[in-house]
Amino acid sequence: PEYQWQYPPFEARIEDGHIHGRGTADMKGSLAAFITATERFIEKYPEHKGSIAYLITSDEEGPAKNGTVKVIETLEARNEKIDWCLVGEPSSTTTLGDVIKNGRRGSLNAKLTIKGKQGHVAYPHLADNPIHKASRALAELADIEWDQGNEFFPATSFQITNFNCGTGATNVIPGVGEVLFNFRYCTEVTAEELTEKTEAVLEKYDLDYDIVWNLSGRPFLTEAGPLVEAAVASIKEVKGIDTELSTSGGTSDGRFIAPTGAQVLELGPLNAT
Repeated sequence: PEYQWQYPPFEARIEDGHIHGRGTADMKGSLAAFITATERFIEKYPEHKGSIAYLITSDEEGPAKNGTVKVIETLEARNEKIDWCLVGEPSSTTTLGDVIKNGRRGSLNAKLTIKGKQGHVAYPHLADNPIHKASRALAELADIEWDQGNEFFPATSFQITNFNCGTGATNVIPGVGEVLFNFRYCTEVTAEELTEKTEAVLEKYDLDYDIVWNLSGRPFLTEAGPLVEAAVASIKEVKGIDTELSTSGGTSDGRFIAPTGAQVLELGPLNAT
């Protein structure tokens, strides 16, 4: 209920120098900062070269099919190129500007359906338990060292996110099991290599299965260059701190912009809410 919120969830409230309200950190606060910075820049450089544009989409947290993706398709059709892109994701850890995300890992999802034969627990010889069949394969997948990462990225991670099986009864062997899992992967491996290696493990255990893959983003990296140098220098000048370049955490719509050749950085408030 709304009355149990410490601050009104549907309005912005400033208290002790902090703004409270849903979406302040991710990422309305960054958008406000972008607009203010642009106003100041244009006031100081009214005859500046090039163009400045905001891409504001509510599609990023969902399927991510009708927001940034569509804009990039339109720009490419018009032969327009983005040179520099600043994403206002809440990148900071303990103080504003202490961490910049100059890349992100790729994200690969899978929905695995394991087929067995339903039966009564008293007659296991007449059934085929998909949990028993799948658990050995999943244990092997969880134990694989997919890579060791590199100087820019942590090692690839395999995580099971859901395992649905059975009727809820204690005496019924289920007939079908469904598993959802995700890879957060670095540039040492490709999505195609992950799918091939995963399916080889499943085949090894002679599973009767269907698997549906969904690649939601490939890894990207903006190495040292003008955008990184400008961001690091600005943080040093304004905040007086050295910043860390990182590729950890989730992904963002930057994954759709980086493949166009643009330099992409994520810089925003504390990722603490």
